Amino acid sequence: MTLLDLIEKKKAKVGVIGLGYVGLPLVMAFGKAGFRVLGFDVDEEKVAMLNAGKSYIKHIPAGKIAALLEEKKFAATSDFSRLAEPDAILICVPTPLTSSRDPDTSFILRTAQQIAQSLRAGQLVILESTTYPGTTEEILLPTLEESGLKCGQDFYLAYSPEREDPGNPKYSMSKIPKVVGGVDEVSGKAAARLYEQVVVKVVPVSNTRVAEATKILENIYRAVNIALVNELKVLFDKMGLDIWEVIDAASTKPFGYQPFYPSPGLGGHCIPIDPFYLAYKAREFRTPTRFIELAGEINTSMPQYVMDRLTAALNERGRPLKGSKILVLGVAYKRDVDDMRESPAIELIEHLLEKGAVVSYNDPYIPKFPRLRAHKLDLASVALSEDFLAEQDAALVVTDHSAYDWEFIVKNSQLVIDTRNATKAVRGNRERIIHA
Repeated sequence: MTLLDLIEKKKAKVGVIGLGYVGLPLVMAFGKAGFRVLGFDVDEEKVAMLNAGKSYIKHIPAGKIAALLEEKKFAATSDFSRLAEPDAILICVPTPLTSSRDPDTSFILRTAQQIAQSLRAGQLVILESTTYPGTTEEILLPTLEESGLKCGQDFYLAYSPEREDPGNPKYSMSKIPKVVGGVDEVSGKAAARLYEQVVVKVVPVSNTRVAEATKILENIYRAVNIALVNELKVLFDKMGLDIWEVIDAASTKPFGYQPFYPSPGLGGHCIPIDPFYLAYKAREFRTPTRFIELAGEINTSMPQYVMDRLTAALNERGRPLKGSKILVLGVAYKRDVDDMRESPAIELIEHLLEKGAVVSYNDPYIPKFPRLRAHKLDLASVALSEDFLAEQDAALVVTDHSAYDWEFIVKNSQLVIDTRNATKAVRGNRERIIHA
């Protein structure tokens, strides 16, 4: 039976490498569609939780994982020698930046090397991790062919960028069109056929580089527009203008304008990283990407702007930052999720600690800091009581979770530094609120 036959009859076994915010939704989608799924992850704690029917991601209910286990549609493992078992292997590993803001593709390379050790004829390998155009052909292809097998003849290779929006109930993974590009025509068709079983629409493109560039474009579009409003936020503050009021007014135009909003810094895996991935690749072609790099610089400067606003507000009240008690409200990278990837809260907390502040945090979705690749912060969420809020010299709003009672927070806080316009509806004690 050919790979396409296995896919169409849903007899193909799907392997997913990396069981995080991208990989686990893929597991759920393919399992729900009737495929058997084998999940791979180096984190043995995650593997144990999944095999016990537990979830570590807020928007993926444990009951759905348990149902797949009961139906024998899913199992998780940290044994990568089992990579020969799946007919299709989806790679969802991290693609962070190095300390010099260059792409770190080491996770992709190591994964490709592991797959190559057990690669067999007839397997389909698809990279989903966000990366620069050329990664699939330049890193995966030669590494997989070290197995002695030939792409397009013995195995198939494609790229399909993830388009996850954690916590968005309107657009779950299966409801988002999937861009697919193969290293060759046969690989592209095989990958498209696989995704057709689980998503509303497949968008085939001519090759993997186009698919990789599509993802980069989507996120750079957002990064550049966020940089624009972040820059205007700083300017308008000096001019005595409320950026939020300006955006609301501009949003009434029914054409030619799409609102973007300021932030204390970019978060999530893609938007803070993608501009630097493309800028890195552009250097190979001796083509400067000044506009994109400037947007990246503006966005990465925002935590320092917030620090400056906080320090100035404390100084006006006769308090130095050193020794001040600072409560960080929200450490997830966006509202109502439990995802801390690249959250600006991490950098802000590190800055505060370096300056000698006494830092605590509250986040209803993150009871304690998880293990982070490049950061070591041993903190746990504190309860928000009247007395605790009153003891803090400042409450710094980083993430505007809808669970927060902003009236209560402002009423009981000495000072609120609001980076998200979360307190816009608060009527009392407005003098305690500083926008940053």
